[in-house]
Amino acid sequence: MPNQVIDKKTNRKITCGDAIAFALSATIAVSAGAIVAAQSSVSQNATAPTNATSQPALTVTATVVGNGSIANQFGATGNIAAWQEVSIGTESNGLRIEDIFVDVGDTVKSGQVLARFASDVVQANLRQAQAALVEAEANASAATTIADRARGLQTSDVISKQQISQYLSAETTAKARVSAATAALEVQQWQMKHTQLVAPDDGVISARIAMVGAVVGGGAELFRLIRQGRLTWRAEVSSADLGKLSIGMMATIVAPNGESVQGKVRMIAPTVDVSTRAGLVFVDVIAPRQLATMTALKPGMFARGDFNLGSAQAMTVPQQAVVIRDGFSYLFRINPDQRISQVKIQTGRRPVLNGVQHIEILTGINPGTRVVASGVGFLNDGDLVKVAAAGERPPTPAAAPAAPATDKRRQ
Repeated sequence: MPNQVIDKKTNRKITCGDAIAFALSATIAVSAGAIVAAQSSVSQNATAPTNATSQPALTVTATVVGNGSIANQFGATGNIAAWQEVSIGTESNGLRIEDIFVDVGDTVKSGQVLARFASDVVQANLRQAQAALVEAEANASAATTIADRARGLQTSDVISKQQISQYLSAETTAKARVSAATAALEVQQWQMKHTQLVAPDDGVISARIAMVGAVVGGGAELFRLIRQGRLTWRAEVSSADLGKLSIGMMATIVAPNGESVQGKVRMIAPTVDVSTRAGLVFVDVIAPRQLATMTALKPGMFARGDFNLGSAQAMTVPQQAVVIRDGFSYLFRINPDQRISQVKIQTGRRPVLNGVQHIEILTGINPGTRVVASGVGFLNDGDLVKVAAAGERPPTPAAAPAAPATDKRRQ
């Protein structure tokens, strides 16, 4: 029959139903044995003592959140300009420059000769004016003598009244010519004085247009002078911060080479630029020797600076204690069980205290809290750490081991 098979060992006929029942019973027996073995293994593991101990994730240094007085200030940027720039030119017309004694960058004193003009023609005109004055004075003296005689004869009929009037008129004319000759002489003396171009004040020569041999007209600019060598920082301050400033407030100006100089607010512009919404604040550069600051600051430079608004209490921590993750700032608080908790904070200013860069903490933690000071980039919330003793340097975290190279010959 097609539904029967013969067992060769027992020579017994087995139907298909008997075969299926036998297979199911064998499978159930194997499964029961596996369950018993698993339960026995679990029971043994549960009764075995736990020998593993927790290891610190990293050895770190600790610090506390400080609460002290820091400078209250805000920054600004702007250009360096001359306090006053003086244009120096000649008042004489048509004179030739004969010699130049200064150049750009030279420091000059008030009254110092900067350039000299050719004076031959001026000297000749001066002598001519002097001679004309002597002649006018002689004629005036003669006319006065004649007029005095005529005045003595007014009561007599020796000369007519018309003749007497002519003598008196001649005296007046002669005296007027003396005055005119005196004025002409003064003009020539003024011309002679301006054959030398002198500095109107102390300062530094910032530009030189004069050239030897050039014939210049009256009023032409020949030099430019930074008066007294004084400089001004024209800081651009936002309209929101203008109200914090006042005349006489101190500021620290940082030159492009990193050198810092002190400044004092001299004037605050009465208007604000409509496009930038910023106002100009004029800060005079202060230095023991104003001209010496020209080595660090020069007109036209772009500089940054800070306005000092006094001091205020604030919480601070060293910059290396703060970690930034996902755009937020965090500190790691050290708990009594030496585990750490990640605390989200809000930061503010970045003052330098005792030569170390710090960060101001606005919210998120209390002053005096013990936090991790180094190695924060390798820690996570809940890690167990070992705090290094004072003066002990924590080891540098080891880098992750590299993956073993694959032997291509065995593939």
